Amino acid sequence: MSREPIRQAPGEPPAGRWSRRRVAIARILAECEDFVSAQRLHAVAAEGGLRVGLTTVYRALRELEAHGRVDVVRDGGGERLYRMRPSGEHAHYLLCRSCGHSRAVDAAVVETWAEDVSETAGFDEVEHTVELTGICTGCRRGPPD
Repeated sequence: MSREPIRQAPGEPPAGRWSRRRVAIARILAECEDFVSAQRLHAVAAEGGLRVGLTTVYRALRELEAHGRVDVVRDGGGERLYRMRPSGEHAHYLLCRSCGHSRAVDAAVVETWAEDVSETAGFDEVEHTVELTGICTGCRRGPPD
């Protein structure tokens, strides 16, 4: 499999040398509106004619996560869901437990709190996970009559 150097741009994988399949996975993920599982991303790739193994999808997602290019949340069953980070900034999301729709939320207060707790406790390089879930307006209304 040949590797190609790529430029980093919004919705693209980190700079460096990536296989064409991994680049394709990153681009497919960037087109997804909401968070998706690795299995769903694999299925979308297959539906689009990309022959790629699930292991390659997981590797691409792990590398994107390591470079801060994706946001990750867990669904109700604990499965990791991924979405290409729209900006270089870490974000928090409110995720619908029914349909999976997500919405970025202003999380400045969470970031400030995490920094204050870290400093008070004398910790460095602190990471945090905040899971906000609920039922979106569309699911609350139910199906149309």
